[in-house]
Amino acid sequence: MKNETLAPVVISPNDLLTQWQGHRNLTRRVIEAFPEDKLFSYSVGGMRPFSELALEMIHMAVPSVVGIITGKWKSFGESEAEEKPTTKAGLLKLWDESTEKLNELFPHIKLERFQEVENAFGQYEGTNHALIFYCIDNEIHHRGQGYVYLRTLNIEPPFFWERN
Repeated sequence: MKNETLAPVVISPNDLLTQWQGHRNLTRRVIEAFPEDKLFSYSVGGMRPFSELALEMIHMAVPSVVGIITGKWKSFGESEAEEKPTTKAGLLKLWDESTEKLNELFPHIKLERFQEVENAFGQYEGTNHALIFYCIDNEIHHRGQGYVYLRTLNIEPPFFWERN
C-alpha cells in the first residue's frame, strides 16, 4: 500500500455552496422584512443600518469567489458598485445578481484551491475554504443584527432555520 496523504473531505463544494445559498436566501427574507424607510436609516446602539450590512455581504461574496478562482485579489471594496441603492428593490436586485453570480462562478473553483493559503483582499490570510466560512459567518453575524433591528421595530423576523 502506498503512503498517501489524502485531504479529508467533510463537505463537497456543491454542498458548501448550497449551505451558503441557504443563508443568503434567509438574509434576503430579512431584507424583505424591513420597512422601506427603516432599511436605510434605522440602527441600534450606533450599529450601521441593515442596508449597509447587506452591501458589505454583497461586496464580499462574489469578489471572494473571484479571488479564489483567479488567485488575484483587489482591495476590499474595490469591486463595489459606484452607486449605493437607495430603495429596497434596488438592494434586492443587487442581492439577486450577486446570488446568480455565485451560482455561476463557484463551480469553477478548483478543488485544490480550497486548501491554498492566500491573503484575501490584502488583509485576511488563511486558506480559501476558511475565507468562504468567514463570508458565511460574517453574514450570519450581520443577519443577527438585522433580527435585533426587526424585533425592536416589532416585526417578527423569519425563522432562522428556514433557509430555502
